[in-house]
Amino acid sequence: MTAQPDTTQADTDSRDERGSDTYPHIGRVVVIIPTFNESENIESIVARVRDSVPAAHVLIADDNSPDGTGELADGLAEGDKRVHVLHRAGKEGLGMAYLAGFAWAKANRFDVVVEMDADGSHAPEQLSRLLDALAGADAVIGSRYVPGGKVVNWPLHRLLLSRGGSLYTRILLGVSVRDNTAGYRAYRLSALDRFDLDSVASAGYCFQIDLTWRAVKAGLRVVEVPITFSERERGASKMGGPIVREALLRVGSWGVRHRARQVASLLGRRS
Repeated sequence: MTAQPDTTQADTDSRDERGSDTYPHIGRVVVIIPTFNESENIESIVARVRDSVPAAHVLIADDNSPDGTGELADGLAEGDKRVHVLHRAGKEGLGMAYLAGFAWAKANRFDVVVEMDADGSHAPEQLSRLLDALAGADAVIGSRYVPGGKVVNWPLHRLLLSRGGSLYTRILLGVSVRDNTAGYRAYRLSALDRFDLDSVASAGYCFQIDLTWRAVKAGLRVVEVPITFSERERGASKMGGPIVREALLRVGSWGVRHRARQVASLLGRRS
């Protein structure tokens, strides 16, 4: 696995013609965009991020896309010192791509990491909303299911699946976060150090639930801000049966253990 540019270059090139690369009150920000066959979207989404928040860097974590996404990303990095590329050996899942991106960000002395999809469903124009909220939080989730949040252009079955997944998680794990599966979020890297990322094994979208659950258990200040989520316009969705099954099984297992500990604690206090 190789990163382009390397840590020295990324840190040295932390400024360009657009001025300071620090965002007020939170520091240096890098937006991590995992990609696999996103050649139709990558140039547009990177341009929108750079226009919306010029201080932010972008890290494209490409899983050796056969459609040339990685090569397009290299071209973007050559033309903009705040765009970087992490070339990965193959498709290992969303979670592993983000974990690799977190490690890269830490090595390059960033303060904040942002998770963002490549397909435009997460509007870069709303990125400042998350970053502003992070000034008083450890983690900020761009939420579809708090007042002001909404979903557009999604088929009913996808909406029901998403809402059902969040409800399932809240009931089993007892967390108050309303949009546990949200993929548009920002973390302070110092906050991520408060739980064991090395033990995260969730590969698909269950990764988002996993990190939410860990953040809550670690006592992090987690805030939800409303966003508008839109269905991708180009390319194919990565959501499929195996991803859904992974989430159901893992959350079910975590929930059973969580509730068992609660019962054991209650019985211990009564004895």
